[in-house]
Amino acid sequence: MSYIGDVRLPGNLVLSPMAGVTDAPFREIARQMGADYTISEMITSQLHLWDSYKTKQRLDDRWNPSLKILQIAGASPEIIVDAAKKCEAIGADILEINMGCPAKKVCNVLAGSALLRDEILVASILDSAVKAVSIPVILKTRLGWDNNTKNILNISKIAQNSGVKSLTIHGRTRCDLYNGEASYDMIALVKQSLEIPVYANGDINTPEKAKYVLDYTKADGLYIGRGSLGRPWIFRQIKDYLANGSYTSFTITEILAVIIKHINNIYLHYPEVLACRYARKHLKYYLQNLFPDGFQAKFAKISDSGSKLEQLSLIEQMLVG
Repeated sequence: MSYIGDVRLPGNLVLSPMAGVTDAPFREIARQMGADYTISEMITSQLHLWDSYKTKQRLDDRWNPSLKILQIAGASPEIIVDAAKKCEAIGADILEINMGCPAKKVCNVLAGSALLRDEILVASILDSAVKAVSIPVILKTRLGWDNNTKNILNISKIAQNSGVKSLTIHGRTRCDLYNGEASYDMIALVKQSLEIPVYANGDINTPEKAKYVLDYTKADGLYIGRGSLGRPWIFRQIKDYLANGSYTSFTITEILAVIIKHINNIYLHYPEVLACRYARKHLKYYLQNLFPDGFQAKFAKISDSGSKLEQLSLIEQMLVG
């Protein structure tokens, strides 16, 4: 067991939030497959938008009543404070502030990773958020804005001094987006310089890579994002590998059972039209993982599917004939 502030955590292997992807159904599957805990998709700090369907769905985590961690993004201390108080009021156990999202629509309003260009503003936001709530505040960020301004060492000290309880670092700058390979050197340096827990993130897509990153950075835990898409069982495999030095591959029968459970959860969570769309998205991830050299032809059939029964029938035919 580990702690963030006074909140007891079940472990240190985390499903990294990805907007539009790690919704409640996927978070539930990830937890069943070994993720120790999960975090909401990124939520805007503009409270007047919280009545939107999108935000309501991102706040809905009906399958995870025991630990509620909400992630917010915003561009000013005042907006962040209002959202932080609201998160606490609706039962959040931990609040994560996003200063790592590279999306243009987020950076264009000077939120997410755009904040890394203004260390004074970063300090003001974090200090204000920590003082506004009694729950732990944590931070997810990147190495810096670009390769000429990798200021994560400064940002990390600001975070710790502000009272942030843990720090997660994606091993790229904002301008890297998701191109190239993640770098772990500066994550290791940050870990050496801080007293609060540090989590590593970026390109952790195999159990072997997970062990390498933990050994190299000495991080307290890992956030797994894109490496879990289409293979949420990676969490269980990582745990087995860290504990025993080996892991087993999931059989087709086991994989099909996971997919069926996931698709059923999607249809429980969304209205049918939306559910069909989200199910197609995740079925594409599964097919990319299972058939990396020929998934396009298989997904072409899924992309035209119009119901849960049709989708489940198609994926079963593809996997077991």
